[in-house]
Amino acid sequence: MQIIENNRIKEKMYIEKLDNGLTIKVIPKKGFRKKYIIWGVNFGSVDNKFKIGDSDEIITIPDGIAHYLEHKMFEQRSGKNSLDTLSSLGVNANAFTTNNFTAYLYDATDNFYEALDEFMDYIQNPYYTDENVEKERGIIEQEISMYDDEPEWAMYMNALQLMYQKSELRIDVAGTKESIAKIDAKTLYTVYNNFYTPENMCIVVVGDFEPKNIISELEKRIILKGKYQKITRVYEKEPEEIFEKKKEIKMQISQPIFTIAFKSKNDKKNMVRKELAVEILCNIIIGKSSKLYKRLYEQGLISTEFGFNFDYARNYAHVVIEGRAKEPEKVIDEIKNEFEFFINQGISEEEFNRMKKKVYGEYVTDYNSADIIGNSTLVNHFKEINSFEYFEEFETLNKEYLEEVLKEIFDENKKVISIVKGIE
Repeated sequence: MQIIENNRIKEKMYIEKLDNGLTIKVIPKKGFRKKYIIWGVNFGSVDNKFKIGDSDEIITIPDGIAHYLEHKMFEQRSGKNSLDTLSSLGVNANAFTTNNFTAYLYDATDNFYEALDEFMDYIQNPYYTDENVEKERGIIEQEISMYDDEPEWAMYMNALQLMYQKSELRIDVAGTKESIAKIDAKTLYTVYNNFYTPENMCIVVVGDFEPKNIISELEKRIILKGKYQKITRVYEKEPEEIFEKKKEIKMQISQPIFTIAFKSKNDKKNMVRKELAVEILCNIIIGKSSKLYKRLYEQGLISTEFGFNFDYARNYAHVVIEGRAKEPEKVIDEIKNEFEFFINQGISEEEFNRMKKKVYGEYVTDYNSADIIGNSTLVNHFKEINSFEYFEEFETLNKEYLEEVLKEIFDENKKVISIVKGIE
């Protein structure tokens, strides 16, 4: 068993790689009432082309299949639904699909081990028939329609499609009604058998556990075998340039919303350091305590904070800034001018130190939440990052590095704008 310790926040992570290839990560939290478990599969919506073993044949699966499979995992051969079984035990169970992975989870204050039996059983024993797959199709079609009518989601998808020319990120996680019409039981089993393999999975457990004991409890419930054929994922080659600059649509919405996004790239080096730099920069320039935010708020141009995020995975990276404003174009121009000011004038040592301390404090506070610890550990595992790296990288940050990142990432040539306005 590998033990990683971070003395700054006085936390430990216990890592065990089982003989079948499955990785288990345990973060003990003595005194926590809540116990949290999340089981992740390194398979998401972008993984729609792949090769098996040494074959050169590229297998293409329908868009939205990762999400469809997640929906179908709960239905059991007995006719019961595992989500209902878990709920009856008083635990909070859920699942979700992202661009890059799929996750199944629950948290519990009581009945954790009773729930664990059901949890580990349904993930390892899929049951797909043409009949139950067809039954689910209408439910997912409704979900797709719901997202199509959601202004925030439309705005975000438009931003991705403005940034990316060929990337699989252009495709909605749920797919389209046309693409999911091609999904059947055979296709779901093909995906499950090739991607739901131990070496392609990670289980993260957070709570008041003795690491060896909980790993033993997990191991005796695991039936998946190792030594599956190698899978090679095939992705479209994405140009560095953005696709288009701007898109505006009209929907049923009370106040206009907007996204400003900057296309970047995952160079596989120093991405944690870069992520922290972007977070500190956005807090300084457009955060709630920034001069820009106060000015726009006092002028009545905005009434809520800006949201911002640096998202990256295997083959992409971008920054997204979101806001709500009566006059979005005016606010977007103000944001543009503010970034240009800092690019030209630089950041003061005082601003840098103040915001670095604030952001560091937020990361420390996150370690009081079992689900935040679990989710971030899983996300970082699939990025091949140790979550404790964030605290180490804080020590390497300086204002000169932030100014480099500011000029590199917030490039007007890589910027896109997505706006949703109300129907007049």
